[in-house]
Amino acid sequence: MRINIWTIFPEFFEATLATSILGRAAAEGLVEYRVVDLRGYTHDRHRTVDDEPYGGGAGMVMKPEPFFEARDDLGPEGPVALLTPRGALFDHATAVRYSLAPELTLLCGHYKGVDERVAQVVATEELSIGNYVLSGGEPAALVVIDAVVRLLPGALGNHESAATDSFYEDLLAPPVYTRPAEYRGLQVPEVLRSGDHARIAQWRREQSERVTRWRRPDLWRAYRAAEHEENE
Repeated sequence: MRINIWTIFPEFFEATLATSILGRAAAEGLVEYRVVDLRGYTHDRHRTVDDEPYGGGAGMVMKPEPFFEARDDLGPEGPVALLTPRGALFDHATAVRYSLAPELTLLCGHYKGVDERVAQVVATEELSIGNYVLSGGEPAALVVIDAVVRLLPGALGNHESAATDSFYEDLLAPPVYTRPAEYRGLQVPEVLRSGDHARIAQWRREQSERVTRWRRPDLWRAYRAAEHEENE
């Protein structure tokens, strides 16, 4: 797939997109990153991308022209997501949907926000990674990219690695352990050392349910409701 990132700070992405899973996926041809500098779509010597808000108030607003001209020039296909605190909350289901698209475009806002006409016309959806405010959309874009790319076939080496992650079956992941079997008096559960794959699978399922019920009651309620619907 191709992932487009429209930003006024293209250097923000250089190291991360070349590192670890994101870098390997690109090197293996699973994904292409295209980082677009919105200042390249300005027409004054200062490369101005922001202006004062109509109606007054604190902060600056990103101008619509660079976004519209980038769209006209590049013709993005597939989802075009504007990263903003007021957007729909990014979740695993959205990551899966994006991973199935041939192209994804992420619009990174900055300053006080982006001119509303960009949200209305250029973006196809608005997206948030949580109930807090960042200095810009760049960190949020990296979160989305990482969550999407690791779902691409071949990105992790095997499907099971992703299939046992948190949220894959609407539950949190169970605890994990590695060697040594005992460290400072703390033991790895015997069942994980038993070699009994059926017992291990049952233990992991029970632990996923326990952790979800304890830490994320909202997910647990949704999971139980879905189970109830399937059994009806």
